[in-house]
Amino acid sequence: MMKKVETEKKKDFTKFRTPHTYAIIFIVVLVCWALTFMVPAGKFSVHRVEYTDNNDVVKGRTVLMADTFRYSYNLNTNFLSTELPKLSDDTTKLEELGVDQAALKEFTATDKSSWDRSQLDDLGLTDDVLYGIYGESFYDTSAKLHKTAKVWGTDDYGGFGFLNYIFEGLVTGDKYGSAVGIVALILVVGGSFGIIMKTGSIDAGIYAFIKKTKGLEKLALPLLFFIFSLGGATFGMSEEVIPFAMIMVPFVIALGYDSIVAVTVTFVASQVGNAASWMSPFSVAVAQGIAGIPVLSAASFRLVMWFIITGASAAYMMFYAERIRKKPELSAVHETDEYFRNRLENTSEEDMKFTLGHKLVLLEMLAVLIWIIWGVTKKGYYIPEIASQFFVMGLVAGVIAVIFKLNNMTVNDMASSFQGGVADLAGTAVVVGMAKGILLVLGGSDANTASALNTVLYSIGNALSGVPAVVAAWSMYIFQSLFNLVVTSNSGQAALTMPIMAPLSDIVGVSRQIAVLAYQLGAGFVDAFTPVSASLIGVLGVARIDWSKWAKYQIKMQGFFFLMGTIVIIIAMSMNLQ
Repeated sequence: MMKKVETEKKKDFTKFRTPHTYAIIFIVVLVCWALTFMVPAGKFSVHRVEYTDNNDVVKGRTVLMADTFRYSYNLNTNFLSTELPKLSDDTTKLEELGVDQAALKEFTATDKSSWDRSQLDDLGLTDDVLYGIYGESFYDTSAKLHKTAKVWGTDDYGGFGFLNYIFEGLVTGDKYGSAVGIVALILVVGGSFGIIMKTGSIDAGIYAFIKKTKGLEKLALPLLFFIFSLGGATFGMSEEVIPFAMIMVPFVIALGYDSIVAVTVTFVASQVGNAASWMSPFSVAVAQGIAGIPVLSAASFRLVMWFIITGASAAYMMFYAERIRKKPELSAVHETDEYFRNRLENTSEEDMKFTLGHKLVLLEMLAVLIWIIWGVTKKGYYIPEIASQFFVMGLVAGVIAVIFKLNNMTVNDMASSFQGGVADLAGTAVVVGMAKGILLVLGGSDANTASALNTVLYSIGNALSGVPAVVAAWSMYIFQSLFNLVVTSNSGQAALTMPIMAPLSDIVGVSRQIAVLAYQLGAGFVDAFTPVSASLIGVLGVARIDWSKWAKYQIKMQGFFFLMGTIVIIIAMSMNLQ
C-alpha cells in the first residue's frame, strides 16, 4: 500500500508544468514594480566622452558622471526663493548658462508655492544646471521620492501604469533598436523565411548535405560554433543570428539532435564570442573608450581567452548534444521538436530531390548573407538595412520558386507564405515588447532620469569600495552579470556601468583593464539566458522553444560560464593585466 502511495506522489510531481514565457515575464514585471516601492529613485548628471575605435575613428558616447548621483527630492522653494533673485542679478553667469535675465526676474516675482521643475526647465535652469550651481542645497532632502508606475495608465492619461507594459514596451525606442526595431526585424525576417521554407529548398539542401557528409556530423557542430563565436567576437553578432537560426534548427534536428542544440550553436556561440571578444565595436571598444584605456589593448590576452572559452563551450555543447542524439526523449523540447521532425518525415522523395531551382535559392540566400555580413562590418548596416536585405532574400527566392515551379509555387503562394511566416513569429514579437516593459517599470535605463535602477547601480558601486582587490574584481564580474539580466544592450550597459566601475577599480586596486574584462564577461554570457534579451527571445521563437524550457538547460551552462569567467578574472588579477 505504501509503495502505491509513493508511486502516485511521484507521478503527480512529474505532471508539474513550467510556466509559459508570458507568465514568467509578468511575474518579473510584478517583482520589479514592487521593488520600485522599496528603492527610492535616483539619477546622475551625464556628459559626453570621446574615444578612438578599432578603426581609428573618433566616436562619442554620453555617459554618467559617477560623483553626481543624487536621490530624487522635491524642490526646496525656500532656498530657491533666496538664491534665484541673486542669480538673476549675475549677468555674466546667466550668459554662461544661456538663461534669459528678464524671464528669470519675472519668474522670481511669482508665488514660490507654485514653482515646479517644468517652469525651471523652460527657463534653462534644469536639474543638472541647478545641481552644478548649488549642489543638493536646492532640494528638500527631508524625503526621498520613489518613481513607481501606477497600476494602470498611459502617458496621456495619468502617467505610465505597469499593466500597460506590453503596449509601452512594443512602441519604445526607434527603428535602430529595441523594441520597435527588433519587432519589425523579426516580422520581416519571419515573412521572408516563410517564403523560403515554402520553396522546400532548405529541406532539400539538408537531405543532400546529410547524404554526402555521412559520419561527419560531430565535426559540423563544433565548426559552426566557432564560426558564430567569431561573428560575436568581431562585429557583435546578436540580432543577426535570428535568420541563421531558422536555417540551423531543421538542419540540426535532421542530424539527430534537438532545437536546443541549434540555438546553442548559433545564438549562444555568438554571445560566447561577444563575452570573450578582443575587438567588438559594441562592447570592448566602447567600454575601453569610456574607461580611458587604449582601444584593443590586451588583445593578445583576449584572443587566447576567446579560443579557450569557445573551445570549452563547444565541448560542453557536444556533451549535451551526443546525450540527446543517443536518447532523444531526454530533451526538454522533444515534444515541440515534433513539428520539425514531422516536416522532415513528411517530405516526399520528389521533395528530397536537389534540383537546380533549389540550388539557386540556396545560392541566393548565401549571397544575401554575405551581403549582410559585408554591410554590417564594412558599412555599418544595422536593423533597418538588415530587414530590407532579408526582404530582398525572400522576394528573390519566391521569384526563383515561381519560375522553376518549386513546390508548385505561385505569386499568391508567395504572398500567403509571407503572411504565414509573419504570423508564426508574431508571438515572439510580443514577447520582445513585454521584455522591454520590464525596464520601463524600473524607470528606464537613462542615467539622467530618476529611476530605481540608477539607485541600485549606485548602491552596488558603493558596496564594492573597501574590499580586497581580488574580491572586488570578482564582485564586479558578479554585478555585471546580474545587471545584464535587466539591461541587455552591451553598449548601453557599458555607458551605465563603466563610468562607475572604472574609477572604482582605481580605488580598490584593480586595473581598469580588468574592470572592462569583468564587464564584457558578465554582459556577454548572461545574454544567452535573460528573458529580457530581444535577440534571445527572437531565436527561441524561431526554434519554437518556450523560455522556461530553455532556462532548464541554460542555467547549467550559465554555471559553467560563471566558473570560466571566475577563472579568467583570477588569472587576469595574478598577471596584473593592464
